[in-house]
Amino acid sequence: MKLPLKQDSLFSTLIHLKGNPRACVYTEPLWGLSMNLCMPYLSVYMLALGLNDTRIGFIVSIGMLSQILFSFLSGPITDKMGRRNATAIFDIIGWSIPALIWWRAEGFLFFLVAAIINGSNGVTANSWTCLLIEDAEKKQITRIFSLTIAFGQLSAIFAPITAILISKLTLIPAIRILYVNAFILMTLKVIILYFTSKETKIGEMRMIETRGKNIFQLAGGYGDVIKIILKSRGIVFAIVIAALGWTVGIINNTFWQVIANKKLFVPENILPLFNVLRSVLAIIFLFFVIPKLLKGLLKIPLILATVSSFIGQLMLILIPAEGMIKYPLLCVSLVFDGFGLGAFMMLNESIIALHVDPNERARIMALRFMLMMIVAAPFGWISGMLSDISRNLPFVLNMGILLVSLIITLIYYRKENDHSAEYH
Repeated sequence: MKLPLKQDSLFSTLIHLKGNPRACVYTEPLWGLSMNLCMPYLSVYMLALGLNDTRIGFIVSIGMLSQILFSFLSGPITDKMGRRNATAIFDIIGWSIPALIWWRAEGFLFFLVAAIINGSNGVTANSWTCLLIEDAEKKQITRIFSLTIAFGQLSAIFAPITAILISKLTLIPAIRILYVNAFILMTLKVIILYFTSKETKIGEMRMIETRGKNIFQLAGGYGDVIKIILKSRGIVFAIVIAALGWTVGIINNTFWQVIANKKLFVPENILPLFNVLRSVLAIIFLFFVIPKLLKGLLKIPLILATVSSFIGQLMLILIPAEGMIKYPLLCVSLVFDGFGLGAFMMLNESIIALHVDPNERARIMALRFMLMMIVAAPFGWISGMLSDISRNLPFVLNMGILLVSLIITLIYYRKENDHSAEYH
């Protein structure tokens, strides 16, 4: 006898998705099996090719500066080209082409050029989000974001293959193979999504409204959008929290592999197994834990996510390098990180989606991504210089950022009612 699925479960949402949300969510595993399978190892790949921590941090910052430029232009580009076209074109430019450069990378200049080109994904961060949610039911948006994050983590299934490749071939040849795989699967994702989606209703309207205007004329209208943002305490709060969370994520993703490999002496072929654990935990939390915590509200899960991330960062810097105890302790720290990562990402997207005027979504989201990059950009270089001093310091910096985020959250919710995660 089949048990009925709860109407508000992620499984039910997944089964009943239609149109663009279905196309975006169902193709997202290809992201996990392409870029997400190799990007976690980019920092140790750069180290293996002779770069130091400061140069790695500098490249991260340059990549974010590129994203700032493309994020600024992403609203006008998305409105003028349409959500579907912009996503297809800039996914190829921002991901498929850099994957080929990373595949053949030999030194600093290769990674610098790849980071600059990769920054064009600032357009698809906007256009793809619009394509995902503009035709979706509002009450489904939180669960749709949860599904996309979970599906993006499906690379965990194949991470043991990465461990085997590194064991058999050593790090550099193994990562090169992963980037070839990333180019093929990411390009396939772009093609499938393009032919299974259609332009959103708002996208069609904006394409008509922007006809005959160039990108820079449209960008000149950002002054009005800034006024809209400043009038909404909810949007301002969501942008600030997202910027802080993005900064923590950038530092964590760049230097976690470095501290594990260089300070804790975790062998390179074992590193992929920790990514398996991180991804599996994120999926479990998103499907089974976070929905039970929400209960229609966002405040408590947001606070719990921040505290959980803080504990994970604290544990990471306290783990001793000697002895086998470091392995279970790393796993425990990833439990806290896994919950914090999954919840924080989903909640940030949900809060901003709740407050944005649908007719101005593309330009508001563009400014939001741009502001996030402006805040985060210096921290790539700063955390790289800190890591050259001590592998612990980037994560001490993260703890400070998380404390600021927690304080801002507590202050905001003293004056505002809680947001509804269900969008009633």
